[in-house]
Amino acid sequence: MSDTPGTSRRPRRPGKPYRRPEKDPVRVLAFEALRAVDERDAYANLVLPPLLRKAREKEGPERFDGRDAALATELVYGTLRWQGTYDAVLSACVDRPLREVDPPVLDVLSLGAHQLLGTRIPTHAAVSATVELARVVLGDGRAKFVNAVLRKVAQDDLDGWIARVAPPYDEDPEDHLAVVHSHPRWVVSALWDSLGGGREGIERLLAADNERPEVTLVARPGRATTEELLAEQAAEPGRWSPYAVRLAEGGEPGAVEAVREGRAGVQDEGSQLVALALAAAPVEGGDRLWLDGCAGPGGKAALLGALAAERGAMLLASEKQPHRAGLVAKALAGNPGPYQVVTADGTRPAWRPGTFDRVLVDVPCTGLGALRRRPEARWRRRPEDLDGFAPLQRGLLRMALQSVRVGGVVGYATCSPHLAETRAVVADVLKQTPDADLVDARPLLPGVPDLGDGPDVQLWPHLHGTDAMYLALIRRTG
Repeated sequence: MSDTPGTSRRPRRPGKPYRRPEKDPVRVLAFEALRAVDERDAYANLVLPPLLRKAREKEGPERFDGRDAALATELVYGTLRWQGTYDAVLSACVDRPLREVDPPVLDVLSLGAHQLLGTRIPTHAAVSATVELARVVLGDGRAKFVNAVLRKVAQDDLDGWIARVAPPYDEDPEDHLAVVHSHPRWVVSALWDSLGGGREGIERLLAADNERPEVTLVARPGRATTEELLAEQAAEPGRWSPYAVRLAEGGEPGAVEAVREGRAGVQDEGSQLVALALAAAPVEGGDRLWLDGCAGPGGKAALLGALAAERGAMLLASEKQPHRAGLVAKALAGNPGPYQVVTADGTRPAWRPGTFDRVLVDVPCTGLGALRRRPEARWRRRPEDLDGFAPLQRGLLRMALQSVRVGGVVGYATCSPHLAETRAVVADVLKQTPDADLVDARPLLPGVPDLGDGPDVQLWPHLHGTDAMYLALIRRTG
């Protein structure tokens, strides 16, 4: 049909004039971070800092200040932590299964749900800002869909929605807790098995997983002191480690001179305790050569290296991945005592059996003990991942026991409380290693309460304020 005058083409109906979407830099950045987590399997704690740094360096109205950065951080981490709960709410507000909703649309809806249900942002502002974000990143058509869904979400608060979408505890305790505390059901079950006890303990643990973790520094012995770190920023001493300092909320590790110089580092207190317990374990005979068999990215290696240097011992730090070995070398640079970093497969030792007095293997794992720091891991991991880690974990522990001399001590550590990655691994390997015995690790963590029946140790976020680190100490007896 011709577009020339006189044709029967129907005239356009008058309507509202087109309005260009208003770009909100904070919410656009939060959306970009969520897309990176979803599309590239990235971690928010690696994606978000460079995005925020770039936003702070911009000129003009899109330049971030401290409040902008804080809001963007809350939107990203809050949305990731509460994804399971928000999915249950959104499922009740969408007329099709959520898996049929395009992922970018679902990210915008989740951001909106978090503003409505998890923050103090007024309802009208949360809806309008999210719909405007949808217009910018998705287009007008999808923005209408977002608007309709969020108006349904806004009809109730979080407690009201949970009462509607979570099954009763008495009918299905694990599924109830999964919705209320935003964890996959299988993770709830695994954590409960490891923790033991009744409802109160598991509720406290799951709630702790959804709290923003403190930033904890370590003053590396012989290179920095806690007094120095406490004097430079608003901070408090650590609870358990004599080398730990906890930054006040909003504290910036990069602003601490000792951190910039590598004399101190960012390290969870649970991770510090693992290294300290291994260093404190009594050994028979000499104490001159230590091994960190899974050293990347270098936090424990740097602390162990400094502790070894105080005793005139040398640390060998081994890491399979070359880029991670580079991070280890950077962390150890400036160590006051002798050390060496090698790129080697820990299951195929590049050293003779019986070489070391102390050996640490902090093995690769599901990371279920660090869900406070990496909330997306709870949605990314699957039960079948345990089978993939199992042979490596056992192989690394067997290697460690072969590498330590008679009378020496091995520390088996993992940032997961899952029994399949902790006690099951240790029990299986000890069955095949008759000349090795467990050492009671609890007395080596003086002042730390609630360490259980031993001889191994499981730390917990809700009890100790740390990641859920596990440690078993094993002495080679023959």
